Amino acid sequence: MKTVLMVAEKPSLAQSIAKILSRGNMSSHKGLNGACSVHEYTGTFTGQQVRFKMTSVCGHVMTLDFLGKYNKWDKVDPAELFSQAPTEKKEANPKLNMVKFLQVEGRGCDYIVLWLDCDKEGENICFEVLDAVLPVMNKAHSGEKTVFRARFSSITDTDICNAMARLGEPDHNEALSVDARQELDLRIGCAFTRFQTKYFQGKYGDLDSSLISFGPCQTPTLGFCVERHDKIQSFKPETYWVLQAKVNVDKDKFLLLDWDRVRVFDREIAQMFLNMTKLEKEAQVEATSRKEKAKQRPLALNTVEMLRVASSALGMGPQHAMQTAERLYTQGYISYPRTETTHYPENFDLKGSLRQQANHPYWADTVKRLLAEGINRPRKGHDAGDHPPITPMKSATEAELGGDAWRLYEYITRHFIATVSHDCKYLQSTISFRIGPELFTCSGKTVISPGFTEIMPWQSVPLEESLPTCQRGDTFAVGEVKMLEKQTNPPDYLTEAELITLMEKHGTDASIPVHINNICQRNYVTVESGRRLKPTNLGIVLVHGYYKIDAELVLPTIRSAVEKQLNLIAQGKADYRQVLGHTLDVFKRKFHYFVDSIAGMDELMEVSFSPLAATGKPLSRCGKCHRFMKYIQAKPSRLHCSHCDETYTLPQNGTIKLYKELRCPLDDFELVLWSSGSRGKSYPLCPYCYNHPPFRDMKKGMGCNECTHPTCQHSLSMLGIGQCVECESGVLVLDPTSGPKWKVACNKCNVVAHCFENAHRVRVSADTCNTCEAALLDVDFNKAKSPLPGNETQHTGCVFCDPVFQELVELKHAASCHPMHRGGPGRRQGRGRARGRRPPGKPNPRRPKDKMSALAAYFV
Repeated sequence: MKTVLMVAEKPSLAQSIAKILSRGNMSSHKGLNGACSVHEYTGTFTGQQVRFKMTSVCGHVMTLDFLGKYNKWDKVDPAELFSQAPTEKKEANPKLNMVKFLQVEGRGCDYIVLWLDCDKEGENICFEVLDAVLPVMNKAHSGEKTVFRARFSSITDTDICNAMARLGEPDHNEALSVDARQELDLRIGCAFTRFQTKYFQGKYGDLDSSLISFGPCQTPTLGFCVERHDKIQSFKPETYWVLQAKVNVDKDKFLLLDWDRVRVFDREIAQMFLNMTKLEKEAQVEATSRKEKAKQRPLALNTVEMLRVASSALGMGPQHAMQTAERLYTQGYISYPRTETTHYPENFDLKGSLRQQANHPYWADTVKRLLAEGINRPRKGHDAGDHPPITPMKSATEAELGGDAWRLYEYITRHFIATVSHDCKYLQSTISFRIGPELFTCSGKTVISPGFTEIMPWQSVPLEESLPTCQRGDTFAVGEVKMLEKQTNPPDYLTEAELITLMEKHGTDASIPVHINNICQRNYVTVESGRRLKPTNLGIVLVHGYYKIDAELVLPTIRSAVEKQLNLIAQGKADYRQVLGHTLDVFKRKFHYFVDSIAGMDELMEVSFSPLAATGKPLSRCGKCHRFMKYIQAKPSRLHCSHCDETYTLPQNGTIKLYKELRCPLDDFELVLWSSGSRGKSYPLCPYCYNHPPFRDMKKGMGCNECTHPTCQHSLSMLGIGQCVECESGVLVLDPTSGPKWKVACNKCNVVAHCFENAHRVRVSADTCNTCEAALLDVDFNKAKSPLPGNETQHTGCVFCDPVFQELVELKHAASCHPMHRGGPGRRQGRGRARGRRPPGKPNPRRPKDKMSALAAYFV
């Protein structure tokens, strides 16, 4: 029996699709990577009985990156990244072992059906899967088709079964357009980001951003926000005057009239008009009109409109809204949420989708009435040729979804029902009055038929008082005419919804949520109340600097042109290599000009930010000049010696303090202590060694807990205990600063063991365990608080093997169970300390495989 491998984009999608195709008659088991399941069943394929294996990936299998030294900022000139730097495809998440997993499942298979999302990114992932699987599949007979592509827009029985019945082929051109975008973003973004980050962080201490990033699409997004900020700052309010008249209809009712001139900017002229009208006792009706008007139902919903409404009405940021929509899609509640189309195809089953909502407690009455009276064909929108508009595919309740998922689903469903409803019809009445020589008007609306506003009440025509019935020549008593002084107002900061509209208008790519999220994370803008985006000083200076040097770096025009070229690649109308080469050549020239002209941006930086020497507080002494270096806490935190003009990077996302005024024996720099908190890790480090590794087996960014100095009291050699129970390469190291709540922490991963609480002293012994060769610990307790048997105050033992220590160790932050602690084969070997016989971090081949350690017990 032949085997068909089927691959979806997410584990939940694979399960849903397999359940539909197998009609629930399938067996399931976890794959070797633990993240993806495999669902198996038998059925027919190409007219023969076959075994189906449905599994998934977790998004992109591969990612693009530079090779070797080109990933190191200090090793290469950023200009080399445009053409000289070689790139390679690496696993997007090495921990998932996705390539190996796909090869294990694909080995011996005869056919493959690709169920990846039906967009350009999905096509790209199709070919990533094929690159992994095709080499291990059975060889096809000559001319036999073995690769198939399923195209679908929702996770419904009908759509999935139709997709299976009409299998096609993956689109190589669309995949190439994604490859091109990835390479452009990598080369251009990294070159500009590395240069400006190193340049400005080397000069200024209060930028408060760990990365001064540039992106061909991210930067124009920031440009829109700063452009609005500049309009606000340059705005000069103007005073103007309006006339407002009030006429009496009866004793308790009056009408407010609007001046036909609207406003004037000269007070004397306004006063003249007031003098001409305020003495008049009567207002004469000049004209009346009554017109029936319609408020159109909305176009079918696409991604951009969904994101706009989610931000403006639901208070959900674009990134969060998109993630929520994708979850609703994978759970089968809505159709595919990434679409530019606002037009339903002629064969779309609108009634079928509407019937799904016929028993919903919130809108059942409206839906049943529409089905009984006949639905209204949706308005003709834009057909982008991708997916149908976003549509609810099955009914759901608030209790079922909850929170933001329900709020977004409710909006999508109400929008869909509105598209097949009738337009809202209302009567607009207008009366024109003459008071002296001036004309005034009042108008009112009366709803005739609510139409779609019944299901979207926030769109309803506002209730207004009905106007009196009158005709030309009728007169009404004037209550008063007065002059009001007002001022023009500046525009407000852009809302996310307005920014999304601008990005769509200027043709940026489909990753709108990602770019808005990036400029927030980089501290270029902050999200204020009403989800308005206010640029920070850093964001403003960067954009002004780009405008000063090369406006095209921040204007959306060049990116829009690139997007058009990428779309031509996707359509097979442009050559991938030519587009890539031409675009990189353009940006390479811009980069060189930017580097040569950076002084122009630097002049703006000097006005807004403080130089390194004037930032931070004195903390520790430099080993070269023995003067105090300043600790700069703003991101990225670092130490700066103004006398030597040297800057030393530090570990991030923690606190830094002086470590007992102790000095490094190699370079005489005072040590500092990094800590992630009272229950987390902490370790000392030498600022100089952290940036300039003193030994060949060390890398930049290593603290004392990874230092291989043979005699330093703070080094791994003196404080290392044994191999980490969780990760492949880590060593558990005693934290000598943690007493009386002692800790042992891995120097690679986030495993922390709390041990020997209230011990007076804990030291790492020179002796090793006879069983596993881990270093022994000497522990001294105060007599009053000793947990040792027989009220002993001292004990020496192995933290892995000694039964006395088993009750005194508590493991924290361990991510998952490790094979070595499950009793079966595949246990990892122990790891001891460097005591001359074995270099630190080298495995000990003699560690027995049947010993359960005290730390390991916490994993079971």
